[in-house]
Amino acid sequence: MYETPFHDQPLDNLAFLVTGGAGFIGSNLVEYLLKYGAKEVRVLDNYSNGFRKNVALFEGNPALRVIEGDIRDRQTCLDACQGIDVVLHQAALGSVPRSINDPITSNDVNVGGFVNMLVGAKEAGVKRFVYAASSSTYGDHKALPKVEERIGKPLSPYAVTKYANELYADVFGKTYGMEIIGLRYFNIFGPRQDPNGAYAAVIPLFIDAVLEGKRPRMNGDGGQTRDFTFVENCVQANIRAALVQNPEAVNQVYNIAVADRTSLNDLFNILKEEAGSDITPEYGPDRPGDIRDSLADISKAQNLLGYNPQIRIREGLQKTLAWFKANQAFIQERN
Repeated sequence: MYETPFHDQPLDNLAFLVTGGAGFIGSNLVEYLLKYGAKEVRVLDNYSNGFRKNVALFEGNPALRVIEGDIRDRQTCLDACQGIDVVLHQAALGSVPRSINDPITSNDVNVGGFVNMLVGAKEAGVKRFVYAASSSTYGDHKALPKVEERIGKPLSPYAVTKYANELYADVFGKTYGMEIIGLRYFNIFGPRQDPNGAYAAVIPLFIDAVLEGKRPRMNGDGGQTRDFTFVENCVQANIRAALVQNPEAVNQVYNIAVADRTSLNDLFNILKEEAGSDITPEYGPDRPGDIRDSLADISKAQNLLGYNPQIRIREGLQKTLAWFKANQAFIQERN
């Protein structure tokens, strides 16, 4: 992956901190930064969601430094930010159902940990802070496509935490003069996304099903739609946000998606076709806290960040399926 760079300036004079760098999106960011010669790529992870093997892929690269620690500890955050130019903050407890089952921990990590990271970055003099926001912030606002300035009321504790991040980022930017950019991710998928566990995302679950020949369970009737976004597009957005020089682009929040809708049924059918499978899903009740449809307007990110997603849904699924096929042992052995 990442055969073509998303940046046109050297990275060898910049030190990056990737929180959650052992996770799915974080490890893809680490891969890109190391490939293109960042001066230092520092990873902070407590391995609650990430995997040591995701980081072990890059062992031996002299630019990589790994810190095992928790963003709920303020001193850990401050220490991790020392000497850093750009923070790419991916660490969080994802999943709407997890937040419904355990709102306290989701809040502690996603809000308390986020504020710890902002304070650490401020006190360490970090130049740019880019963080993972979420399309869940749109809540019960039904209009499509989703435009950054128009949101509804949150539908889950997770959505509350991610909206709180945006509010804190806005206040820290105005109060302390920090450069902060939020990226509202829309259903990111791709290599190294975990198919295991109670809160696994739908695409790795579907891929696991078609490869193993077992019927997946689909929440609802499968007609709900999402703006599924391949992780390479997400990495591009992070790199552009980290390096953008336009002052108007800073202290903003952006939709990161491909501006296209795919239903869960269509998604499963594409994967079946690509995998040569004939299994059918089992349908269950709608999942609490879920929205019916989602579609992003990405014009703001295109205009201010130069974001230009290159990989659409079918190509992204082909790449992801190929990775899962080639890495079954890696997936099963991760810890």
